[in-house]
Amino acid sequence: MVLCSRIDLSYNNFSEFVDEAPPCKETLDFAECLKDNPCTGNRYSVHINCGGREVIIGQNKYEADEDQGDAAKFFHQVSYWGFSSTGQVWDDNKTEYIAKNVSVLKMNDSQLYTTARMSPLSLTYYGRCLANGNYTVTLHFAEIIFRDNASYWSLGRRLFDIYIQDKLAWKDFDIEAAAEGVDKEKVLNLTNVAVTNHTVEIRFYWAGKGTRIVPTRGTYGPLISAISVVSNLRGLDLQIGLFTYRQIKAATNNFDIDNKIGEGGFGSVYKGILLDGSVIAVKQLSSKSKQGNREFVNEIGMISGLQHPNLVRLYGCCVERNQLLLVYEYMENNSLARALFGESQLNLEWPTRLRICIGIARGLAFLHEESILKIVHRDIKATNVLLDGDLNPKISDFGLAKLSEDENTHISTRIAGTIGYMAPEYALWGYLTNKADVYSFGVVALEIVAGRDNMKYRPNENCVCLLDWALVLRQQGCLMDLVDPKLGSDFNKEEAMRITKVALVCTNPSPALRPTMSAVVSMLEGKLRIEELVNDPSIYGDDFRFIALRDKYDELQRQTSTEAETLMDHTVTGSSSASAQDLYPRDLYSL
Repeated sequence: MVLCSRIDLSYNNFSEFVDEAPPCKETLDFAECLKDNPCTGNRYSVHINCGGREVIIGQNKYEADEDQGDAAKFFHQVSYWGFSSTGQVWDDNKTEYIAKNVSVLKMNDSQLYTTARMSPLSLTYYGRCLANGNYTVTLHFAEIIFRDNASYWSLGRRLFDIYIQDKLAWKDFDIEAAAEGVDKEKVLNLTNVAVTNHTVEIRFYWAGKGTRIVPTRGTYGPLISAISVVSNLRGLDLQIGLFTYRQIKAATNNFDIDNKIGEGGFGSVYKGILLDGSVIAVKQLSSKSKQGNREFVNEIGMISGLQHPNLVRLYGCCVERNQLLLVYEYMENNSLARALFGESQLNLEWPTRLRICIGIARGLAFLHEESILKIVHRDIKATNVLLDGDLNPKISDFGLAKLSEDENTHISTRIAGTIGYMAPEYALWGYLTNKADVYSFGVVALEIVAGRDNMKYRPNENCVCLLDWALVLRQQGCLMDLVDPKLGSDFNKEEAMRITKVALVCTNPSPALRPTMSAVVSMLEGKLRIEELVNDPSIYGDDFRFIALRDKYDELQRQTSTEAETLMDHTVTGSSSASAQDLYPRDLYSL
């Protein structure tokens, strides 16, 4: 009698000897399978909900991974990630490759743990088309098969090894022990994973340990709930973010005038394309400018290590041949100012405006409350908010930013910023706290609703600016008159009223009465009640809010006339060396 069975020959390093390679679905060779699908560009992250449907967690979309798998199969629905599954439960034709939870899960982000992918022997996930560099690999686990009660299902024990880039990262990993129970999440992070060939490989391997038939056949192999792979510093080949002058020169075609996209007080800005296809914005600073030098160092120190979906990424710098160069993420849709009221306005529909407003608020909440370095930006304005290809907002220009220390209630500092966005306590007395950024955000929020420049809009001789007009409309009970006429009736009135009220609360003359940015996010999302603005004209009249600020601005302009840039952007003591106004001027189109 002849017995026929499937033999697993994975990871035996056999060389290919057949004339014709098998179809993709029958091969476990990831590179060979996708050799006819070249990458069209670099990716910087991969998020997978293993064994489950697509889910949105925060700013990240975890892609669906619902193929049933097989004993020896490579699966890829898209070109940039896939998995190979090997192994079959002996004498069992109904091997399961997707596990589903049997109880209600109470952990955070439970959507990631309702399902998981499993394998009796080996399970390997591949991320492809990644830019070379260092990445953080995050693995999500939860034991959703074994139980912790007195039943037979509590007797199982699962042990497997974890390999990252073919190197053993964790041996005999036990989900239940690591999470201290079943139905509980365990998250493993491995930082500085080197990607040198544009591919990351994550393998889970059962080495024969644990239980094999308890509580039932096929439940002993590796089990993974979700995977996240994120670049530590996007677009760089070197960890420390240093570019050579030769790289920058090649990317900008020797600083070709056709690649020039801006001119500022401290130098020129060029669009560039790196050899890996990454598009960048290069700020060429004047080495003779003391303020430019100071802000060059400040920009690098402040945000080179910060990562958030609503912050523009500073990729790195170059200090070579008397050159000071800053390299940034390139933003396809220019600045928010240009999109709203510049010469090349975009058709920003209401849902997009709401998303932009919430995104800016989230970025500021991160700077103020969530990042390791607590930062006051000091120059929040529409020209310092850039829009990517999907019109997602990203805060830029950290050249004027200050560190906020927990033990200090405020910072007394030289005034620098933009008139019309500066909080009164900061503009008049140099009193700087996070609440100065909150005030500036309130002005930007009004601009988003109205589609008008705060300092350039005067509806009548009695109103100084957009904010002044908004206060008048509030007292008259006509706040909806503020909404951009270009929207017509195609906007959500409840949401428009919500943003406008939040903006007025943020611009309260008293910093103590302004909310935190995390509270602002909750208000904008409708999760927190908006406190009504109390504004006593006898205490906070026009003389305090507007006329005094205008007089102070005139005084500062006289003192700093040699440093100040064009008044077109109303910047006091000169804007940052890498401001969005410089990177993406309103009168130039992006290349």
